[in-house]
Amino acid sequence: MKILVDMNLSPEWIRTLNGEGFEAIHWSNVGSPKAQDAEILEWARRNNWIVFTNDLDFGHILAITQSEGPSVLQVRAQDLLPESLGEIVVAALRQNREALEAGALIVVDESSLRVRILPIRRIK
Repeated sequence: MKILVDMNLSPEWIRTLNGEGFEAIHWSNVGSPKAQDAEILEWARRNNWIVFTNDLDFGHILAITQSEGPSVLQVRAQDLLPESLGEIVVAALRQNREALEAGALIVVDESSLRVRILPIRRIK
């Protein structure tokens, strides 16, 4: 799996994710640090990368556009460093590999995990 680490997360995540067998890059290595979220999502979709972020806007954009990708792994916590969340994030990636490859929004925190398959449809 290819993981694109968003600007709002430390580049330290690259070493952690690569060390666990994932291919990971930080957005600052491929695009402008001032890029809009929609641009980051489009780059990830075109290049088949999963976006790893703390930014709520990515899920919002996926819901509004009813997009089928890219997948987004959103982490919600106070301490966002790999030393605190690395094991949780790696477990979430491994346990939800099929969903992420098919298209999903996964929200992870210290005690829970929620998976929404894309596209996100409004409940009527």
